[in-house]
Amino acid sequence: MNSLCVTGGRVLCPDGRVERADVLIDRDAGTIRAVGSPDEVADAAGAAAETLDAEGSLVIPGLVNAHTHVAMTLLRGYADDKPLDTWLREDIWPVEGAFSPDDVEAGAALGVVEMIRSGTTAFADMYFAMDRVADVVDRAGLRARLGHGVVTVGKDEEAAAADVAESLRVAAELDGAADGRIRTAFMPHSLTTVGEDHLRAGIADAREAGVPVHLHANETLDEVDPIVAEQGERPLAYADDLGALDDSTFLAHGVHVDDTEIDLLAESGAAVVHCPASNMKLASGMAPVQRLREAGVTVALGTDGAASNNDLDLFDEMRDAAMIGKLAAEDASAVPAEAVVEMATAAGADAL
Repeated sequence: MNSLCVTGGRVLCPDGRVERADVLIDRDAGTIRAVGSPDEVADAAGAAAETLDAEGSLVIPGLVNAHTHVAMTLLRGYADDKPLDTWLREDIWPVEGAFSPDDVEAGAALGVVEMIRSGTTAFADMYFAMDRVADVVDRAGLRARLGHGVVTVGKDEEAAAADVAESLRVAAELDGAADGRIRTAFMPHSLTTVGEDHLRAGIADAREAGVPVHLHANETLDEVDPIVAEQGERPLAYADDLGALDDSTFLAHGVHVDDTEIDLLAESGAAVVHCPASNMKLASGMAPVQRLREAGVTVALGTDGAASNNDLDLFDEMRDAAMIGKLAAEDASAVPAEAVVEMATAAGADAL
C-alpha cells in the first residue's frame, strides 16, 4: 500500500468533537484507512508508511467548493462595483467570448492551485472548454463535478440548440474521467438565461440519462421578478414544472427564496450552494441560510468565480457565511461555526 500517516495532530470528527489521533491514508485507493491512536494506526500501516507531522495542527476533511467557474481566475478584479446583470452583459460575457481553450486551461490550472493551497479537494465547475478543465483536474489529483454552462439568450435557434447539445455531450463523455474522480452534470446557466423550450428539452434528456442538474437560481430579484411576471409562479415552482428539482439537483445562490420555495427544496431534496462573498460583491442579497437549514435543505458552500469574489478560498467563505448568516437572521447565534464547517465539507459532498 502506498500510504501516508498523518501523525500527532488533532482530528475533527464528524460529530464535531476534536481529539488527538493519527490518520492513515491509502494514496493509491484515495481512501482513509484508519483514524485512531498511534499504536492502532501503526498496526494498520505496517512499516512502509510515509509520515507527515501534524503536531499543533487540526486535521480536517478536504473542503468542497460546490459552485465555481474556476477559469475566471483570469478575470479576478476585471469588473468591480457593478450589479450582476450589468456586470455579466457589459464586462464578463464579452471578454469570455474572446477566450480560447488554452486560456480556459491556464485559468483553470491557476484556480486549481489556489484551491489546493487553501484546502479544497473537490469542486463543481460550470464553464466552457470543459475537456480542458477535465485535463487540469486529472493532472491535479482533485475530484470535480463538471458541466458546460448553457446560455441561449442572444443566440439563434441553431446556436442555442448546439449549446444544449454540448452540455449533454460533456456530461456523457467526461463522466468517470480521471480514474473516476470526475463526475458530470447538465448545467443550464439559469432560468432566465436559457429559454423555456431549451430548458425543458435539456432537462428531460439529462433525466433520461441519469445526469444531475446544476444551475443558478434566485440569485437576484432581476431573476425572480421576470419569471413571476411571465410564468405566473415563483422561479423554483417554474423549475419544478420543468422537471429540474430532485435530490440530484444542486442550485447556486438561492438568495431570494420564499417559504413556499424553501418547502419545495426540502421536499424535493435539491441542495443549495451558498456563495456569500459573491452575493455581497454584486449586492445580490442575503440568503436565508438559517431558515434553509432548519427546513432540512442541504446547504453547501461555494466561492463562485474569482471575478465575483475575488478568491477561491473556502476558509474566507466560511467566515463570510457565518457573519452574513447572522445578519440575515438578525440573530447572533444563527449559522454557527459548526454549521459552516459542515457546509464546507459534508454538505458540499452531499450536494455534489
